Amino acid sequence: MIGINEKFPEFKLLGVDGNEILEISSQDYKQWKVIYFYPKDFTFICPTEITSMDKLNSEAKVFGISGDNEYCKLAWKKENEGLRFIKHPLLADSGLKLSREIGVVDQENGVCLRATFIIDENNIIRHVSCNDLDTGRSVDEILRTLQALKTGGLTGCQWAPGDKFVG
Repeated sequence: MIGINEKFPEFKLLGVDGNEILEISSQDYKQWKVIYFYPKDFTFICPTEITSMDKLNSEAKVFGISGDNEYCKLAWKKENEGLRFIKHPLLADSGLKLSREIGVVDQENGVCLRATFIIDENNIIRHVSCNDLDTGRSVDEILRTLQALKTGGLTGCQWAPGDKFVG
């Protein structure tokens, strides 16, 4: 799996933002990003994570990615009441090309693992975490980690915005 201090690969993927299918290029975003991968559309755990990821929008540009195509994502958003109003795009890594390149594919099941990347404005990975298929992520911890990374200071394990730096 691609790791800390490595450059996140550039990509152009089709996806759904609101109710519109469009192509999104990573080159268009020169800001902090949270890119998270999830196994499949129309599943049970994924919507709990996806709807929570909007908490990150004030701190970074957020993208959700799975191997399902853009039409599947659009249908899922229309069918799932919680997903209808999310404020970040869901991107289609059809064929899992990007997912394989960065090493987040569960080979046995042919789907993305629950991987999360926090990427700075220079496209350098500052945080990576990865869960197995059956375990959801804590968006509150992703937010705390993102805020801590953006401070540029020494932050302890329970650091929260407004806390002093360590040392």
